[in-house]
Amino acid sequence: MSVYCGTDIIEVERVKNAIISTKGFKEEIFTNNEIKEIEKITSDYKYQRYAGRFVAKEAVYKAISKILYDRNMNLTLNQIEILNVDELKRRPKVNFLINISDIEVDVSISHIKENAIAMAIAKERCEKCGK
Repeated sequence: MSVYCGTDIIEVERVKNAIISTKGFKEEIFTNNEIKEIEKITSDYKYQRYAGRFVAKEAVYKAISKILYDRNMNLTLNQIEILNVDELKRRPKVNFLINISDIEVDVSISHIKENAIAMAIAKERCEKCGK
């Protein structure tokens, strides 16, 4: 089993400006499920959530980039989906919209009014041993 990590940080205002001023930015980066989940928020807090998801996707990509490179695969940010699996605990779950089921990723996201940060740990299961 191989383990990799990735991290990213961004200013919330940069993501907010990109969403407001760049046509199609939101749809290029986020999945329909992510957009639907975040758009339920009616305050500016939703931009913190968008920024958190954005940096989480970047952190996940960084964590799995060596695996993708070794497999000669490419992945776009909207093929990484991050949703809350338990609204009470607000624990994010990473789903891949392409077939890479032998990679498990855990992600942690934090954000405040100005910044969002995320860290991802990726585990590639061993094909021979199944671990």
